[in-house]
Amino acid sequence: MKKITYTDKQETRAGFGEGLLEAGRVNPNIIALTADLTTSMKMDAFVKEFPERFLQVGIAEANMIGIAAGLTIGGKIPFTGTFANFSTSRVYDQIRQSVAYSNKNVKICASHAGLTLGEDGATHQILEDIGMMKMLPNMTVIVPCDFNQTKAATIAIADYNGPVYLRFGRPKVPNFTPVNEHFQIGKAIVLSEGKDITIFACGHLVWKAIEAGEILAQKGIDAEIINIHTIKPLDNLAILASVKKTRCVVTAEEHQINGGLGDSIAQLLARNYPAPIEMVGVFDKFGESATPEELMVAYGLDTINIVDAAIKSIARK
Repeated sequence: MKKITYTDKQETRAGFGEGLLEAGRVNPNIIALTADLTTSMKMDAFVKEFPERFLQVGIAEANMIGIAAGLTIGGKIPFTGTFANFSTSRVYDQIRQSVAYSNKNVKICASHAGLTLGEDGATHQILEDIGMMKMLPNMTVIVPCDFNQTKAATIAIADYNGPVYLRFGRPKVPNFTPVNEHFQIGKAIVLSEGKDITIFACGHLVWKAIEAGEILAQKGIDAEIINIHTIKPLDNLAILASVKKTRCVVTAEEHQINGGLGDSIAQLLARNYPAPIEMVGVFDKFGESATPEELMVAYGLDTINIVDAAIKSIARK
């Protein structure tokens, strides 16, 4: 397996903040909106440099989405920022009607997603948002894996015409993708080639997949590790090409099994190339209060569970 190392640990939400600022410097039509979470969303630098292009709507997320949709009519490119739970489930009607159905050029940017929100507990730890958003026609769904990729994705969606859901998180995670690498929406990235099993992962679970690949290599198992940063549109060609080579699959995500990355890949394989698939994710449960590390272990979203899933999938070939 190809050796992959990380340079440091950084918050993916900080990558969003830097990407927003850089995109704002290039395009004067970019407007930032937040619902009382400027600092948590790392939007302070944008606000300081472009105060006239920032709207603080307060704790009124539905209004924020409506305002953002309206701004697009005048040619603006609104980036909304709040926690993932408030970015989706609290405002799903507004997103469906005013953004997705109308195909408005709104960028819905969501931090503090998944179990790694930690001690804030189940009410804030949304694990259903990828499924909710990918089901909407016209919606693009992106889940980057580290600081560098989140920054690159933020810059890339500014040039993309159409609704986007960009999901990232709060904790510091290994930063291992290249600095300033061009982000291509809908294009999977093969991190390490292998012949025995394919591990598809997104978000915080990509680094866990890399760690699992190293352990599997010690067991004589050659794993192909692929970063599926774009859940919709899915890179069907890359997925099928890999699975036709390895003939078995593991998916890993910080999300419910129902409706997430694994669900999308399983549907693709069922239609085109049936193969054994094991899914690492949350099995129909809400979160709870604990540290991010404790929760990831308790819910089976850690490295060893990916290893075990790979061994199980290989045995089903």
